[in-house]
Amino acid sequence: MLDARLRRIIDPPLDSLGRRLARLGVSANSVTWTGFGIGVGAWALLALESYPAALALILLNRLADGLDGAVARHARLTDLGGYLDIVLDFLFYSGVVFFFAVGRPEQALPAAFLIFSFVGTGASFLAFAAVAAKRGITTAARGEKSIYYLGGLTEGTETIALFVAICLLPDLFPWFAWIFGALCWLTTAVRISMAMDTFKR
Repeated sequence: MLDARLRRIIDPPLDSLGRRLARLGVSANSVTWTGFGIGVGAWALLALESYPAALALILLNRLADGLDGAVARHARLTDLGGYLDIVLDFLFYSGVVFFFAVGRPEQALPAAFLIFSFVGTGASFLAFAAVAAKRGITTAARGEKSIYYLGGLTEGTETIALFVAICLLPDLFPWFAWIFGALCWLTTAVRISMAMDTFKR
Protein backbone atom coordinates (compact mmCIF):
# COMPACT_ATOMS: atom_id res chain seq x y z
CA MET A 1 0.00 0.00 0.00
CA LEU A 2 2.85 2.40 0.82
CA ASP A 3 5.52 1.18 -1.59
CA ALA A 4 4.71 3.59 -4.43
CA ARG A 5 4.76 6.61 -2.08
CA LEU A 6 7.94 5.51 -0.37
CA ARG A 7 9.64 5.08 -3.74
CA ARG A 8 9.48 8.82 -4.33
CA ILE A 9 11.56 9.34 -1.19
CA ILE A 10 14.08 6.50 -1.34
CA ASP A 11 14.66 6.19 -5.09
CA PRO A 12 16.84 9.33 -5.58
CA PRO A 13 19.51 8.40 -2.98
CA LEU A 14 19.42 4.73 -4.00
CA ASP A 15 19.77 5.71 -7.64
CA SER A 16 22.79 7.87 -6.86
CA LEU A 17 24.50 5.09 -4.88
CA GLY A 18 23.57 2.52 -7.51
CA ARG A 19 25.15 4.63 -10.22
CA ARG A 20 28.41 4.82 -8.28
CA LEU A 21 28.50 1.08 -7.61
CA ALA A 22 27.77 0.29 -11.27
CA ARG A 23 30.67 2.54 -12.32
CA LEU A 24 32.93 0.59 -9.95
CA GLY A 25 31.92 -2.63 -11.70
CA VAL A 26 29.72 -3.99 -8.91
CA SER A 27 26.99 -6.21 -10.36
CA ALA A 28 23.37 -6.08 -9.29
CA ASN A 29 23.37 -9.84 -8.67
CA SER A 30 26.31 -9.56 -6.29
CA VAL A 31 24.36 -6.95 -4.30
CA THR A 32 21.34 -9.30 -4.25
CA TRP A 33 23.37 -12.26 -2.99
CA THR A 34 25.21 -10.14 -0.42
CA GLY A 35 21.90 -8.86 0.89
CA PHE A 36 20.57 -12.41 1.13
CA GLY A 37 23.67 -13.50 3.04
CA ILE A 38 23.06 -10.66 5.49
CA GLY A 39 19.48 -11.86 5.79
CA VAL A 40 20.66 -15.37 6.67
CA GLY A 41 22.68 -13.77 9.47
CA ALA A 42 19.48 -12.11 10.69
CA TRP A 43 17.79 -15.52 10.76
CA ALA A 44 20.51 -16.89 13.03
CA LEU A 45 20.20 -13.93 15.37
CA LEU A 46 16.42 -14.32 15.52
CA ALA A 47 16.82 -17.97 16.47
CA LEU A 48 19.16 -16.84 19.27
CA GLU A 49 16.64 -14.17 20.33
CA SER A 50 19.19 -11.39 19.67
CA TYR A 51 16.52 -9.05 18.39
CA PRO A 52 18.36 -5.67 18.21
CA ALA A 53 21.21 -7.20 16.19
CA ALA A 54 18.73 -9.11 14.03
CA LEU A 55 16.87 -5.87 13.31
CA ALA A 56 20.09 -4.20 12.15
CA LEU A 57 20.73 -7.02 9.68
CA ILE A 58 17.11 -7.04 8.52
CA LEU A 59 17.37 -3.34 7.67
CA LEU A 60 20.69 -3.90 5.87
CA ASN A 61 19.06 -6.71 3.89
CA ARG A 62 16.25 -4.39 2.85
CA LEU A 63 18.78 -1.70 1.87
CA ALA A 64 20.51 -4.20 -0.40
CA ASP A 65 17.14 -5.19 -1.84
CA GLY A 66 16.49 -1.61 -2.90
CA LEU A 67 20.06 -1.08 -4.05
CA ASP A 68 20.35 -4.05 -6.41
CA GLY A 69 17.66 -2.64 -8.69
CA ALA A 70 19.36 0.76 -8.73
CA VAL A 71 22.65 -0.86 -9.73
CA ALA A 72 20.88 -2.87 -12.45
CA ARG A 73 19.29 0.24 -13.94
CA HIS A 74 22.74 1.80 -14.37
CA ALA A 75 24.42 -1.40 -15.54
CA ARG A 76 22.07 -3.86 -17.18
CA LEU A 77 18.62 -5.17 -16.27
CA THR A 78 18.48 -8.95 -16.67
CA ASP A 79 15.80 -11.58 -16.33
CA LEU A 80 18.05 -13.54 -13.97
CA GLY A 81 18.45 -10.48 -11.76
CA GLY A 82 14.71 -9.98 -11.56
CA TYR A 83 14.21 -13.66 -10.80
CA LEU A 84 16.80 -13.75 -8.02
CA ASP A 85 15.47 -10.54 -6.51
CA ILE A 86 11.93 -11.79 -6.06
CA VAL A 87 12.76 -15.40 -5.11
CA LEU A 88 15.28 -14.41 -2.44
CA ASP A 89 12.88 -11.78 -1.11
CA PHE A 90 10.15 -14.35 -0.48
CA LEU A 91 12.62 -16.77 1.08
CA PHE A 92 13.93 -14.00 3.34
CA TYR A 93 10.44 -12.93 4.46
CA SER A 94 9.39 -16.46 5.37
CA GLY A 95 12.74 -17.16 6.99
CA VAL A 96 12.37 -14.21 9.35
CA VAL A 97 9.12 -15.63 10.69
CA PHE A 98 10.36 -19.23 10.78
CA PHE A 99 13.55 -18.44 12.67
CA PHE A 100 11.69 -16.21 15.11
CA ALA A 101 9.64 -19.31 15.90
CA VAL A 102 12.83 -21.38 16.21
CA GLY A 103 13.84 -19.06 19.04
CA ARG A 104 10.35 -19.11 20.52
CA PRO A 105 8.77 -22.47 19.63
CA GLU A 106 5.74 -21.65 21.76
CA GLN A 107 4.84 -19.13 19.02
CA ALA A 108 4.82 -21.78 16.27
CA LEU A 109 1.08 -21.56 15.54
CA PRO A 110 0.89 -17.80 14.81
CA ALA A 111 4.20 -18.09 12.92
CA ALA A 112 2.76 -20.90 10.78
CA PHE A 113 -0.33 -18.81 10.07
CA LEU A 114 1.81 -15.85 9.01
CA ILE A 115 3.94 -17.95 6.65
CA PHE A 116 0.72 -19.51 5.28
CA SER A 117 -0.51 -15.96 4.64
CA PHE A 118 2.74 -15.08 2.86
CA VAL A 119 2.05 -17.98 0.48
CA GLY A 120 -1.26 -16.35 -0.45
CA THR A 121 0.25 -12.93 -1.15
CA GLY A 122 3.25 -14.42 -2.94
CA ALA A 123 1.25 -16.76 -5.16
CA SER A 124 -1.30 -14.11 -6.11
CA PHE A 125 1.51 -11.65 -6.85
CA LEU A 126 3.65 -13.97 -8.98
CA ALA A 127 0.76 -15.56 -10.86
CA PHE A 128 -0.55 -12.11 -11.81
CA ALA A 129 2.92 -11.09 -12.97
CA ALA A 130 3.26 -14.22 -15.13
CA VAL A 131 -0.07 -13.70 -16.91
CA ALA A 132 0.54 -9.94 -17.22
CA ALA A 133 3.85 -10.66 -18.97
CA LYS A 134 2.08 -13.06 -21.35
CA ARG A 135 -0.43 -10.34 -22.22
CA GLY A 136 2.10 -7.51 -22.42
CA ILE A 137 0.62 -5.64 -19.45
CA THR A 138 3.15 -3.40 -17.69
CA THR A 139 3.29 -0.81 -14.93
CA ALA A 140 5.90 1.62 -13.59
CA ALA A 141 4.00 2.55 -10.40
CA ARG A 142 6.78 1.05 -8.27
CA GLY A 143 9.68 2.00 -10.50
CA GLU A 144 11.22 0.08 -13.36
CA LYS A 145 10.94 -3.62 -12.53
CA SER A 146 11.67 -6.90 -14.27
CA ILE A 147 8.14 -8.16 -13.60
CA TYR A 148 4.72 -6.64 -12.99
CA TYR A 149 4.43 -5.43 -9.38
CA LEU A 150 0.84 -5.70 -8.19
CA GLY A 151 0.03 -3.60 -5.13
CA GLY A 152 -1.93 -4.45 -2.02
CA LEU A 153 -2.41 -3.70 1.66
CA THR A 154 0.68 -5.71 2.62
CA GLU A 155 3.59 -4.83 0.36
CA GLY A 156 7.28 -4.55 1.13
CA THR A 157 7.02 -1.41 3.26
CA GLU A 158 4.36 -2.90 5.52
CA THR A 159 6.32 -6.14 5.84
CA ILE A 160 9.44 -4.25 6.90
CA ALA A 161 7.34 -2.39 9.49
CA LEU A 162 6.11 -5.77 10.75
CA PHE A 163 9.67 -7.06 11.15
CA VAL A 164 10.73 -3.90 12.97
CA ALA A 165 7.77 -4.30 15.34
CA ILE A 166 8.58 -7.98 15.92
CA CYS A 167 12.19 -7.18 16.83
CA LEU A 168 11.30 -4.25 19.07
CA LEU A 169 8.31 -5.92 20.76
CA PRO A 170 8.88 -9.68 20.44
CA ASP A 171 6.42 -10.52 23.22
CA LEU A 172 3.62 -9.14 21.05
CA PHE A 173 4.50 -11.41 18.12
CA PRO A 174 1.24 -13.41 18.24
CA TRP A 175 -0.84 -10.26 17.87
CA PHE A 176 1.34 -9.01 15.02
CA ALA A 177 1.20 -12.39 13.27
CA TRP A 178 -2.56 -12.87 13.46
CA ILE A 179 -3.37 -9.29 12.44
CA PHE A 180 -0.80 -9.01 9.64
CA GLY A 181 -1.70 -12.47 8.39
CA ALA A 182 -5.36 -11.44 8.15
CA LEU A 183 -4.33 -8.34 6.18
CA CYS A 184 -2.30 -10.59 3.88
CA TRP A 185 -5.40 -12.65 3.14
CA LEU A 186 -7.34 -9.48 2.41
CA THR A 187 -4.56 -8.48 0.00
CA THR A 188 -4.74 -11.91 -1.62
CA ALA A 189 -8.52 -11.64 -2.05
CA VAL A 190 -8.21 -8.20 -3.64
CA ARG A 191 -5.49 -9.44 -6.02
CA ILE A 192 -7.60 -12.42 -7.06
CA SER A 193 -10.49 -10.06 -7.70
CA MET A 194 -8.25 -7.80 -9.79
CA ALA A 195 -6.98 -10.78 -11.75
CA MET A 196 -10.51 -11.97 -12.45
CA ASP A 197 -11.45 -8.50 -13.67
CA THR A 198 -8.28 -8.00 -15.74
CA PHE A 199 -7.81 -11.41 -17.32
CA LYS A 200 -11.40 -12.32 -18.14
CA ARG A 201 -11.35 -9.75 -20.93
